[in-house]
Amino acid sequence: MASVVKNALKAIRERGIGSFVRELRDEGYLYVHLLRALILLFPALECLIDKETLKCLFDGNLLQTKIHNIGATLVGVDKFGNKYYQKLGDTQYGRHRWVEYASKGRYNASQVPPEWHGWLHFITDHTGDELLMLKPKRYGAEHKENLSGEGDEYIYHSKGHSLNPGQRDWTRYRPWEPATKA
Repeated sequence: MASVVKNALKAIRERGIGSFVRELRDEGYLYVHLLRALILLFPALECLIDKETLKCLFDGNLLQTKIHNIGATLVGVDKFGNKYYQKLGDTQYGRHRWVEYASKGRYNASQVPPEWHGWLHFITDHTGDELLMLKPKRYGAEHKENLSGEGDEYIYHSKGHSLNPGQRDWTRYRPWEPATKA
């Protein structure tokens, strides 16, 4: 089964999704029309072709972001490559601004620089690019993402955790041993 999927993905990458679907339809495979209709209805399903976003099938956040991007406007891109979108109209208030992280494999909120954080959380209506132009450059460190989840030296493990080198013995009692008569 894995080889079939691998060969299908290889064919999609080489020929494109359109010609792949046409060949399947010509060979008489079922469900091809359904797949084609889904791709026409949800263009975000074409993310299957892109190697970096192939994992959007397995990651619900990425898939939701790809589907949510349909009909949205790209507001800007920050210096790390994160894309910021806005969708006004039929969306719930507070859910119409979001970020698509540049790093698809590993992402967290600390990858958003401060100038875009304000726009993303409705603190200001100025985008990050506008804020950088409005405010003079102040002294301070450049923003970098939080690396607390990277590498063993940054990860905290509690005393009882199996990966803690100084693992503690959690037994708090001694089993009862009956007294022996001599």
